[in-house]
Amino acid sequence: MVGNTAENANVDDSLLSKLDQGLSKIEDFLTYASAFVILGLMLFGTMNALGRKFFSTPVWGYTDLVTLFMVAFSFLAVAGMQRVGGHIRMELFVRKMSGRMLWVAEFVGVIVALFIMCVLLYYSSTAFMRAWTLGDSTIDRELATWPSKMWVPIAFAVLIARLILQSWGYLRLIINPNVPPIAVPMMHTEQELAIKEIEDTFGDDDTETHELKA
Repeated sequence: MVGNTAENANVDDSLLSKLDQGLSKIEDFLTYASAFVILGLMLFGTMNALGRKFFSTPVWGYTDLVTLFMVAFSFLAVAGMQRVGGHIRMELFVRKMSGRMLWVAEFVGVIVALFIMCVLLYYSSTAFMRAWTLGDSTIDRELATWPSKMWVPIAFAVLIARLILQSWGYLRLIINPNVPPIAVPMMHTEQELAIKEIEDTFGDDDTETHELKA
């Protein structure tokens, strides 16, 4: 969704909210892991470039290792992005909806995504099991591929859990549109997003000052 922030969900003592908060911790962990993998690959690439430049010695298995670790940062943060609505999608019509019609459209979209992810989870799991049982390896350095393929079904399983919670959240909003949204991302206007960015950059105390200057 365009214009969403991580602090966009209501919290209460309900079971849905507690499950949402618990799953958020797992999603945050995977997101940080993905970020560290990206940082590590950047440093790894720098080492490889310096090794080639000054010592004429590239890092052993550089291409294979980068290929294997790319899976981690490509998939681990997917559930976290789904939670805050940070994924890319078309909102030309959804943004014009409101009330129960909006929640129905969101619910249908999540159910479709849930079905697709269940299919992908099955095939990614079978791909991991084949790599594990057959000893699949990379072509160049013959590194085992199963650790890399293992992260895909893990990431998809967490995403499915997120989609289940979101479908639950949208369903309760369909039944009663007046209840506060829980475990679902909420769309924000460009102005609200700008205010949030000012708060993150300058702090809450300076927000009003920057709004007046704007």
